[in-house]
Amino acid sequence: MTPVLSLLSILSALTLGAISPGPSFLFVTRTSVALSRRDGIAAAVGMGLGAALVCGLALVGLRAVISQAEWAYLTFKILGGAYLLYLAWRLWRGAAAPSAPNGAAAVSPRSGLARSFWLALATQLSNPKTLVVIGGIFAALLPSTVPGWMYIAIPPIQFVIETCWYAFVAVVMSSAAPRSAYLRARAWIDRAAGCVLGGLGLRLIIESVQEAA
Repeated sequence: MTPVLSLLSILSALTLGAISPGPSFLFVTRTSVALSRRDGIAAAVGMGLGAALVCGLALVGLRAVISQAEWAYLTFKILGGAYLLYLAWRLWRGAAAPSAPNGAAAVSPRSGLARSFWLALATQLSNPKTLVVIGGIFAALLPSTVPGWMYIAIPPIQFVIETCWYAFVAVVMSSAAPRSAYLRARAWIDRAAGCVLGGLGLRLIIESVQEAA
């Protein structure tokens, strides 16, 4: 497989990975509908940056480093699981809180956008799906000898893919009809989302402890 064909195959696979449901999709959807379209787009940028960072780390040998230092991988999983538990707790605690008018955030626009961006970035970086999907794609599709230009090209292209996809999600889910449907069922959706994320977090921590034993 030529480097160009390899790149096209990787980008196609990364696109499919980005649009598959997971904690990142859930976070952007909730942010867009419960807060605002601008917050959703800020979260989309955070997701894109997180994916680009994971791409860059994977390309410079994250998988090799992890294979040589099992404690680093276990630490990563435990921290990721702890963050998912924290996010689950926030969702469950806030489920009963009344929504602001029209779903607007009860914070200033600047601080709200920054908060949405940083929470999205943290969610993406702590999401094991991101590392597993990107690492698996690279392991399967990278050529045996990786040209230097691929190290430079792939992370920013992945940033564009993830940001565009989640921006699309933000725009669609912040429209009137989806917003109204969400606000009517927000408490149940938030509690269900909290249970799912909490379950994922517990699973990561339990698996890490079992592996370390």
